[in-house]
Amino acid sequence: MTTADAMPDVEERRYSESDLQPILQTLITWRDGDFRRRVPHAPPGILSEIRLLLNEVADRREHLANELHRVRREVVREGRFGERLTPGPGVGSWTESVDSVNALIDALVGPVTGAADVIDAVAKGDLSRRIDLDRGSRGEVRRLGKAINGMVDQLSLFTSEVTRVAREVGTEGRLGGRANVRGMSGSWRDLTEAVNTMSSRVSAQVRDIAAVTTAVAKGDLSRKVTVDAVGEMFELKNTVNTMVDQLSAFAEEVTRVAREVGTEGQLGGQAQVRGVSGVWKDLTDNVNVMAG
Repeated sequence: MTTADAMPDVEERRYSESDLQPILQTLITWRDGDFRRRVPHAPPGILSEIRLLLNEVADRREHLANELHRVRREVVREGRFGERLTPGPGVGSWTESVDSVNALIDALVGPVTGAADVIDAVAKGDLSRRIDLDRGSRGEVRRLGKAINGMVDQLSLFTSEVTRVAREVGTEGRLGGRANVRGMSGSWRDLTEAVNTMSSRVSAQVRDIAAVTTAVAKGDLSRKVTVDAVGEMFELKNTVNTMVDQLSAFAEEVTRVAREVGTEGQLGGQAQVRGVSGVWKDLTDNVNVMAG
């Protein structure tokens, strides 16, 4: 074997500790979380190549950190849920890291966006929207979706029942309509019960007044409105009862005068109806003129 054959293909270099110190200090800085530092210099040879590779790793790591910071600011501070990390110059785990973070943002932002769309629709009076709970929805995300969908279901049920009762009572004149409270709880049930109470009370008052006026139309002046009432319904109740009282008093007096004059032959009888006015007073005066 000749001396030339024994020589290595690559020239062997020896590096001192001072040559390795910049790399060591940079690695220590990276270990402590500061990737802004770069290996400043290295002697020619393999250390120079290592320096370039290490700085390239730092560039890619800094790109990922800057993207995370940017997207956090856009999503959290600015509320721009469409922002995502842009891929860096690397492949493999670098790309997988970006994809994983973007998938995480999608998983978190998707339900929030869906919830916002449904709530916005509710605010505009559209109760047809729901959050799509596919098989991928699990845990807290699924719980959020079910809670919002349940809220919209309760609103929709309450609205449809109140609308139905209002249509039956107010438009069709079908008194006694009641909203169905099945499936409702809490404030929704309380609101529905309040509507039912209102419907029941108004129906009872109107029915009693209708019964009395129907009796009057048939000549029965013995009936009075007795249902409990307050406010304007109380005033209407008193007005109807006063009308019945005046009709009854007028009828009694006319009947008495007619009996005295026509049956008993007592001329000059006069009807006396106190507190009457308007047409009742005119009718009473006409009867008295005829009798006199």
